Amino acid sequence: MNQFASQRRPVRDDSAIPNVIFVLLVLNGLVYAAQQFVPNLLLYYFALWPINSVTGPDFQPWQLLSYGFMHDTRSLMHILFNMFALWMFGRDIERLLGSKSFLIYYLTCVVGAGIVQLIVAALQGGDYPPTLGASGGVFGLLLAFAMFFPNRTIMLLFPPIPLPAKYFVVLFGLFELYLGVSGRGVGVANFAHLGGMLFGFLLLQYWRTQRRR
Repeated sequence: MNQFASQRRPVRDDSAIPNVIFVLLVLNGLVYAAQQFVPNLLLYYFALWPINSVTGPDFQPWQLLSYGFMHDTRSLMHILFNMFALWMFGRDIERLLGSKSFLIYYLTCVVGAGIVQLIVAALQGGDYPPTLGASGGVFGLLLAFAMFFPNRTIMLLFPPIPLPAKYFVVLFGLFELYLGVSGRGVGVANFAHLGGMLFGFLLLQYWRTQRRR
């Protein structure tokens, strides 16, 4: 993957927040504010509902994108964590790829995470809750960060241990897989997070193959 990264020169940008990330932060903030006033309406039409939902509305294609701009209004940390991670890991990636490719990559991860979530919900069956949040896109950014900057140090919060990005993302991915398989991640779409990483990896590999050709 380093070969792909070396062929892309970082776009010089002296701003603290690159253009696409700034727009994404604003959109997520505006949607979150709107959810405070009409939470049920937005949840009904724009959250990601399982196909053939038992208690909710029918799945609609636009939900594969719209769910990624909505967050749980019961927990402020949900949106704060996602937006902080978007800013923290996305800045260097947007400068490296350029705004257009970065946006394509991020939205691909969001949609890919949604597709994986729909598959998991269909396999598990039952009354599956709707999915919200930008985590699928954020986990895709985590993967890209580790592939482009594998030796960049990331400080864990609990415990406060510094790790190279490549090890941090592998451990984080394994932890998400464990939570998803064991069922311990109650209320968290662990497989959607992994889906964001998977689709991000596939897109980066596709771009690398195109550049080789």
